[in-house]
Amino acid sequence: MTDSKILTPFDMPALHARNRLAVAPMTRVSASESGHASAQMARYYERFARGGFGLVISEGIYTDQAYAQGYPCQPGITDAAQAQAWAAVTAGIHAHGAKAVAQLMHAGALSQGNRFREYNVAPSALLPKGEQMAFYYGSGQYPVPRAMSDEDIADAIAGFAQAARRAIEVAGFDAIEIHAANGYLLDQFLTGYSNLRDDRWGGDTRQRLSLTLEVFKAVREAVGSVPVGVRISQGKVNDFTHKWAGGEADAEAIFGALADAGVAFIHVTEHEAWQPAFAGSPASLVQLARRHAPATPLIANGGVHDQARAEQVLGQGADLIAVGKAALVNPDLPARLAAGEALAAFDAGVLGPIANIKASELML
Repeated sequence: MTDSKILTPFDMPALHARNRLAVAPMTRVSASESGHASAQMARYYERFARGGFGLVISEGIYTDQAYAQGYPCQPGITDAAQAQAWAAVTAGIHAHGAKAVAQLMHAGALSQGNRFREYNVAPSALLPKGEQMAFYYGSGQYPVPRAMSDEDIADAIAGFAQAARRAIEVAGFDAIEIHAANGYLLDQFLTGYSNLRDDRWGGDTRQRLSLTLEVFKAVREAVGSVPVGVRISQGKVNDFTHKWAGGEADAEAIFGALADAGVAFIHVTEHEAWQPAFAGSPASLVQLARRHAPATPLIANGGVHDQARAEQVLGQGADLIAVGKAALVNPDLPARLAAGEALAAFDAGVLGPIANIKASELML
């Protein structure tokens, strides 16, 4: 493995990764009830850097004290105190030579534990698909959200920008990832069935992407030359098998627009990253992203648990591989690959009954 591409450095503008392995963002609901990152979280994230990962992407961090929070005990970065609590996390990551990426998210209609508001907001007042996730303290159907006003949308954009500034200036993160995937607010605007608006935020695929692009613009203005990327998916936590209705035409519109906007990286996540994205075509979403954003650094996530799959997805055009479940039980995965050591199999007990950080994980 010492000559594997996986272990070679990768540089994107203003961000050097010592290898092509990143820790994928994973919600762990282990902050305080007030949304402050904990000492346990600092130890949890430090393990990945000590184990050799090049990038460590945080779990989704909520961005404002209005509608953004998704889960009880989710960490936020809505004020100076919350931002300062993250400083111990980034210090531990930096101490072992890795780079820290803050993933910023707004839950929108899928919030199931917001201490700031009694109702949720979304592009349109529609009942979300699926049910709340028990391992994040949820139960039953999601409530019907209220449709966002122009003022709500402006506040959400400002929340992302202000959170990004705190993440860089106070918390010490090296880059920002805007969470526009997995069914949360920005993805709700992108998805046709959850966005029935007839204003500037609705319409065709490009128009439905416009909120993500406006958030990106505001965040980039807030943090200057710091890298700002975007995470994109088809599937959602409440609609796992969803596919973009326009197929490859949607992929062209989405990835092309992100590249034109100048995002620092695109983070594509699928259930199995190497599989065809749409029926009737062999191209994976990774390959489509590379085709329509040829010069943009590309992170791929989804079922890539071993060397062979990682090499395959890198061969399809990815520059880095984001590892989720395999990293939880192998926080030293890069070091194991370099040494040719076997990887531990995933233990589902890590994520149940609540997906919080377990004491046993910190002993790995």
